[in-house]
Amino acid sequence: MPHHTQQTDSPQRPIHPSERLGLHGLPRAAADLVLLGDLTGRYAAESYSRLGSDRRSVVLRADRQGAAEHGHRITAAIACHVARAGGTVDQLTQLLLHPEHEGGRHTRNIALRSGEPRALDYIRRVWASASDAISTTIALSSRHEAYEVLAALRDRIETTPWRGERGRTALRVLRAHLNFAETTGGPLHHASERQTAEEAGVSRTTLRVAYETVLRPQGWLRRLRAGHGREGSTWYLGDGTIPGHSDHALLSRFRSTQFPPDPALEEWTTPETATTANIDSTVLGQLMGHDAFAHHALGSAALMIISALHQHPHQTAAELVGTSSVSHATIYRTLQRLADHGLVQHTGETWTLAPRALEGFGIRLPDDAGNGHTPAQGWANVAEQHGTWGIAARRKALHTAQRAAYQQALDRFAEHRSRAVVIVRDGRQVLVPLPRPDEIPPTWHAPDGRVLDPVTGRPAADWRVATDGRLILITPSDQRSYDELAAAHAEALSEWESAA
Repeated sequence: MPHHTQQTDSPQRPIHPSERLGLHGLPRAAADLVLLGDLTGRYAAESYSRLGSDRRSVVLRADRQGAAEHGHRITAAIACHVARAGGTVDQLTQLLLHPEHEGGRHTRNIALRSGEPRALDYIRRVWASASDAISTTIALSSRHEAYEVLAALRDRIETTPWRGERGRTALRVLRAHLNFAETTGGPLHHASERQTAEEAGVSRTTLRVAYETVLRPQGWLRRLRAGHGREGSTWYLGDGTIPGHSDHALLSRFRSTQFPPDPALEEWTTPETATTANIDSTVLGQLMGHDAFAHHALGSAALMIISALHQHPHQTAAELVGTSSVSHATIYRTLQRLADHGLVQHTGETWTLAPRALEGFGIRLPDDAGNGHTPAQGWANVAEQHGTWGIAARRKALHTAQRAAYQQALDRFAEHRSRAVVIVRDGRQVLVPLPRPDEIPPTWHAPDGRVLDPVTGRPAADWRVATDGRLILITPSDQRSYDELAAAHAEALSEWESAA
């Protein structure tokens, strides 16, 4: 080689593996996931277990099923990273089918077992799901940006009409989720049904109706993963829009025979309600948990009116129809109810909140001296006058008892389904009796060896008291009778004691 054509430049910097493999457009964490796989076990949570058919018990998956679920979660995460970075399905295919990429092991296993066309079809389905998820979510790079997104969502909620009793209840549930999201610091948050019902001041039945009829169909909430045990469900707050669906399509769906509006709940769209509202949802979120705003007390309409008057004082009844999204007749009826407690006052045709109305303290107007109206002395006093005092406390106590009973059921199930342990003694196997629960209190005993449920106080059909005073679970899969199970347990104890 001639001297003048030799390379005399300084050595180039070492090429990072992510650049050499075409991963330079992905974040560092995403590139490591593709190259090295799930080293931290982040995507393994709940991959190797599932809920049973009763939706309460936990069933362990087989090793192959758990590994497949784990691999699918890794594949879906990689697809979301590629979609977020503006990649294509072809680039995702190259990343997953590369022989040196640990993150594509699940896809390559599908190709080996079922053929490459089946693997390519699987990649396309994962890509479609990832693209749909990315189109309805927002990439947040900092906590400040997350709070800006939540603030914009709060503004959208406050200016959206929530017509009818069902819509107002949905607003309370949505505001509860927004409280959880603000505490978490982003639209992605965790919450259980009982926790949300306590925060919104509604029952679990009402909560589920709000989920299924308003919030989830209209794109306000998405449940990414159902919770079980002590873990709540994983939710993502949306902005009330569904890609590919217009507001007119949603309105026509809820006007159909499958979801007809309920006139009793004031769900018919009327010309008197404005297209935009204007309330202070922070006030609504602070007050909605009080017993005074239960269904048979002041109700959700009072919440909307108080929130609207706090946002803009001195409004007429006609203006409140638009700002609070409450119908004309309900406006007058609720304003009169609030005025009876001294929480609102009017001058001519304009209404405003009393000086300490947000604390539940009313004032007596001069023209009300002979009407017998007693000003409120707090939200507890308002709830007592309407007979709703203690609803929130009873709901919380019920939820606490349900959580405890559910956890006990999981513990009993785990103990009953644990694998048997045996030892070999003189050439034969001896069953090692597993640790059983302590003896149950005498107050739980019922006739014929039955057990009383401590929560309901009624006999539990699946439980019996053994001869040694311990619990035995009888299930439809057990082929032996109660006496046979008790005898087998006593024999195992005797054999173990003699062997030990």
